[in-house]
Amino acid sequence: MQIVDFTAAHIEQAGQIAKQSYDEERGYVPALPPVVSVPDLMTSAEDGLGVVAFEGDTMLGFLCSVKPFQNAFGSTEAIGVFSPLGANGAIGHDRAKIYARLYQVAGEKWVRAGASSHAICLYAHDKETQEQFFRYGFGLRCIDAIRGVDEIAAPLCDGYTFSELASERYSEVYRLDMMLHRHCLESPFFMVKPCITETEFLESLGDDRFFVARKDNETVAFLCASQAGETFLRDIPGYIHAHGAYCLPEHRGKGLLQGLLRLAVATLRDDGYKHLGVDFESINPPAYAFWLKYFDAYTHSVVRRIDEGALMKR
Repeated sequence: MQIVDFTAAHIEQAGQIAKQSYDEERGYVPALPPVVSVPDLMTSAEDGLGVVAFEGDTMLGFLCSVKPFQNAFGSTEAIGVFSPLGANGAIGHDRAKIYARLYQVAGEKWVRAGASSHAICLYAHDKETQEQFFRYGFGLRCIDAIRGVDEIAAPLCDGYTFSELASERYSEVYRLDMMLHRHCLESPFFMVKPCITETEFLESLGDDRFFVARKDNETVAFLCASQAGETFLRDIPGYIHAHGAYCLPEHRGKGLLQGLLRLAVATLRDDGYKHLGVDFESINPPAYAFWLKYFDAYTHSVVRRIDEGALMKR
């Protein structure tokens, strides 16, 4: 097996491998929409951080990443690189071996570029490849999941009302959103999300839509949907992304989030949407339990934090 730098000459064939990998995952997750192609890889070719594996003239696989960026995961002081959905792939029955060699060479490039946090988005049902990265010191961190907008059963919640919040009332969600940020600090999550002012919160909202549960004229739970998903599927017509949910502790265990999801799905279906996606950290136990009850995972992003001392040796 020969590992060489990823260049523009490899884009077409790599794109075919990426599309093949996506279609294979669709066999496990029928809710995934069909795609004609994956995102263009020209930027990866220009960045010089990608690698490709060959056996003779046959391309076996490739591994590319975005440029190194500050504050990996938005909550660390590490410089990170990330290989997103469609930016890596391999063929055949020896994927673990292929990915092992690809990362061995790509990882050296990433370290030379100053990145100590290495994240790679893999398909959820490619267990062999995931096991290989686990052997290399990676761990599961993020999950992308999806569902259709078919009806969801939810318990009756006496005393609560459910509705989509009018945009002029979005400030009602601010307090709950900040509580969600504080939840991220708890064990075993340990993720720092910055607190912002109410004005900053409102200014950060784009096309966000909020579905809320209320009791005694108080907003006690919300679910947000928007086009701001962290996957190329967000550009597919009919796709929208669940972008966070939270329920006040004293109102939990009553099915409020299930009720909000039921309302959101029904409303979005009426608005012409066909697919609802979500991404979340696997290290957030409530999110893991809730989202995977109603959505099917199709990616597992794995991450490794290398010894920063190794950066000094390169």
